[in-house]
Amino acid sequence: MAREFLVALTSDFFLPDGTPRYSNFDASPGIVYRPCRAQERDVDPADLAGAAGVIVLSPKVTPRSVSQAENLLAVGRFGVGYDSVDVPACTAADVLLFIAAGAVDRPVAEATVMWMLALSHHLRTKDRLVREGRWDQRSAYMGRELRDRTLGIIGLGGIGRKVIELVRGFSMNQPLAFDPWVQPAAAEAVGVRLVSLDELMQEADFVSLHCPLSEATRNLLGARELALMKHDAYFINTARGGIVDEEALFAALAERRIAGAALDCFVGEPLAAPPRFAELENVLLAPHCIAWTDEMFRDIGRTVCQGMIELAHGRRPRGAINPEVFERPGFQQKWARLRLG
Repeated sequence: MAREFLVALTSDFFLPDGTPRYSNFDASPGIVYRPCRAQERDVDPADLAGAAGVIVLSPKVTPRSVSQAENLLAVGRFGVGYDSVDVPACTAADVLLFIAAGAVDRPVAEATVMWMLALSHHLRTKDRLVREGRWDQRSAYMGRELRDRTLGIIGLGGIGRKVIELVRGFSMNQPLAFDPWVQPAAAEAVGVRLVSLDELMQEADFVSLHCPLSEATRNLLGARELALMKHDAYFINTARGGIVDEEALFAALAERRIAGAALDCFVGEPLAAPPRFAELENVLLAPHCIAWTDEMFRDIGRTVCQGMIELAHGRRPRGAINPEVFERPGFQQKWARLRLG
């Protein structure tokens, strides 16, 4: 058994001078952290030499990244989205992928509710009325409360459930949810009515995305689905770009077929130039950070580091995406050799 458990950190956790960009990672006896050498779009296998684990912020994990994984036990994703990680390649290389399960539920849910309020009360426009001296135009921008309106959640996981918990005090109608992986009894237990995607799009006053990006959800919402929305409904995306067809969404917003949108996620991130959505007055935008808080990064750090600590001591971490890897002989042999005594 090993005397230390080496964990690599992708270089985007650090400033150019080596100072941590966010917060220090939890120390634990026997766990040693080492920064990767240079910022790369993909994780370089050379940076993982000797590492038993790697914690990844934004770089992609490709088949090449895990091509020399003799000692690599796990990729810990600093967050809950994992579309940047080639899961089959990790499994084939006897590498576990786990995410920071639960760590982002509260901040993303808060940001979603904040955007619901900002959209329905015309926050951006009213701010500009004051800044531009257009006080007398205020009666043209009457808002609407959340009361008696309907929230539609696409993806009833931890974040979606936390959104529903937070909006309970606003006297909204019973929330709707579309999630083919959730049983009706489980939805009923949290006060949600499971419906088809079409029914949700037709009935919801707010359509909020909270599902992962996968081949099953890519372009889940296209022109047909967006055409089902009410003309005074709002669309919110705090999940991933690519789940909604951006051209179809732009057209719906530009033609005022829906009231507005709040978008934190885009295809092709990071964006090198402003997206077309920036031309529109009925859209709120953020660079995939609307939920970023000190508390969120603290909790993600604690969660993903705890996952590495669990592995180092021979225990299974929470948030495993490919748990079948635990049964693979290659993984078992590495685990027996690398875990701490």
